[in-house]
Amino acid sequence: MSRTDVLDPEVARALSALSAAAKRGLGDPALAELVVVRASQLNHCAFCLDMHLTIARELDVSAQQLDLLAAWEEAEGVFDERERAALALTEAVTVLTDGRVPDEVYERAAKHFDDRELAHLIGLVVAINNWNRVMVGRRIPPGGYQP
Repeated sequence: MSRTDVLDPEVARALSALSAAAKRGLGDPALAELVVVRASQLNHCAFCLDMHLTIARELDVSAQQLDLLAAWEEAEGVFDERERAALALTEAVTVLTDGRVPDEVYERAAKHFDDRELAHLIGLVVAINNWNRVMVGRRIPPGGYQP
């Protein structure tokens, strides 16, 4: 199934443009894939997990990081502080517990990302959450991604 079968082409282009711009602005392709994989885990999106795990492996993200991503908080020494801050913010924006991102999570991320990078990181989380909801909502199974 192509993206045009899942979404109106104009909407698909807009979501793709947001994803691409956010990744470019973040400037760290491996971190971007860790972020989108973690959000996709939280949202139970098999299609996006399949796609972004494939991309992460192509970018040489370590097998250990991919294997332990769901338990990143407990995986001492596997993720650096910048990655951990990004993952905490990813979870906070994805889940929005109590309808907000906790101040301490935002401040932690702000220590590791400048304003522009932080805006792109949040944009990336928003973008993947949109894609997750489209693919889960349309019941799109894994396996359709072609690199």
